[in-house]
Amino acid sequence: MNNYNEMKIKIGLLGIGLNTYWNQFDGLLDNLLNYQKQIKNKIEDSEVEVVDEGMVDSPEKARSASEFLQTQNIEVVFLYVSTYALSSTVLPIAQRVKVPVVILNLQPVPRLDYEAFNRLGDRGKMTGVWLEHCQACSVPEIASVFNRAGISYNLVTGYLNDDEAWNEIKGWLEAAKVATALRNNRLGILGHYYNGMLDVYTDITKQSAVFGTHMELIEMCELKKYRDLVSTDEVAKKIEEFNETFDVSEECEVAEIERAAKTSVALDKLVESRNLGAMAYYYEGEDGNEYENIVTSVIAGNTLLTGKNIPVAGECEVKNAQAMKIMAEFGAGGSFSEFYLMDFEDDVVYLGHDGPAHPLISEEKVKLVPLPIYHGKPGKGLSIQMNVKNGPVTLLSVVEGKDEVFLLCAEAQAEEGPILQIGNTNSRYRFSIGAKEFMNQWSVQGPAHHCAIGVGHIADKIEKLGRLLKINVVQIC
Repeated sequence: MNNYNEMKIKIGLLGIGLNTYWNQFDGLLDNLLNYQKQIKNKIEDSEVEVVDEGMVDSPEKARSASEFLQTQNIEVVFLYVSTYALSSTVLPIAQRVKVPVVILNLQPVPRLDYEAFNRLGDRGKMTGVWLEHCQACSVPEIASVFNRAGISYNLVTGYLNDDEAWNEIKGWLEAAKVATALRNNRLGILGHYYNGMLDVYTDITKQSAVFGTHMELIEMCELKKYRDLVSTDEVAKKIEEFNETFDVSEECEVAEIERAAKTSVALDKLVESRNLGAMAYYYEGEDGNEYENIVTSVIAGNTLLTGKNIPVAGECEVKNAQAMKIMAEFGAGGSFSEFYLMDFEDDVVYLGHDGPAHPLISEEKVKLVPLPIYHGKPGKGLSIQMNVKNGPVTLLSVVEGKDEVFLLCAEAQAEEGPILQIGNTNSRYRFSIGAKEFMNQWSVQGPAHHCAIGVGHIADKIEKLGRLLKINVVQIC
């Protein structure tokens, strides 16, 4: 189904240098171009298309390169500082291409062999070798000019085979893929907001403006239309999928399983018809209405969709569907959560939620269980019970504040311990700053009471995404 992280995005790459050097120092240009080729090959390992403009070594070439890159629909441009380069060579590129700039300050080696260098004897040759390793010389100059020109940029400093530097570069590539996925995403809004949850309400125009996401408003009658057409064979296949994905409790009534399977098939058809990459939903209506039969049987199907990186958020929490999509595209999962309770003796916070979850980040096989009542919502039906994998996790909230939309995140540890066996997802989380301080610092940022939880510590990648989207990122811990 719809997963934009599989798209090959375009990345711009160019080396910057000074053409005066090439006739002065034999072999210098060839060596620098070889280093640039190594960089290109390693970037391509991340399954992106690299538009390599070669060596840009004069202001004239810079203008030509920037005009070409403008036509290539690139997401990010990497400026490889191959040797000293004039800032007048770099400025036109950043001014014209108008995409995020990452400056690569990568030496060929971590440490020059000083003894071998000084044994060369010929000061001309020695100067050529030094210029091959003097990437750092231009970095303050470029930063100074970008600062004065009001151009945002990012720096990666290290050497060609520096794992730490390449983790940074790969983080930028992942963030660029996620930014592209959000821009191409179609987020369905089915039904309406949960009445009275003022924190959940959002300006969907602003969401589209910040993330580029298309918002697709959907009526319940469309979902009912697909459900009315579901065949017996389709229900049988969906029940097989339930049994493969879930640990189906013996307490689940056959009629409830069939009801949920029929709705799940209809949800698949809705997602396919509208080409959705995420969805937020909620509906109540009058007791006993036809749509109640649908909305009380969506949890299993929405969980399957979430596991396929088409995250679904309940209570029509559009902002959290966005957060879940970000986590999904980073490969971290992204499960719908809210604060459940605090354990002050163990210094942990419980988070969870009823409704859809992300089955691929569960510690054990997800349980499908019956609920006699959906708290705060009409009806009863099947629900998901799971806890997130023990280990590092990241919490993410898309916050719509008074003046801006920003990302709020925190890193934590999901750990073993008692959980609530109430037919919901819930887990125990430990924060480096302690439960009390975390709760206070998180809350005063003004997020909605929902957040997305994904596996792994990825706050550094979220920070990069924020820079690409030109929005602020607040990390609590």
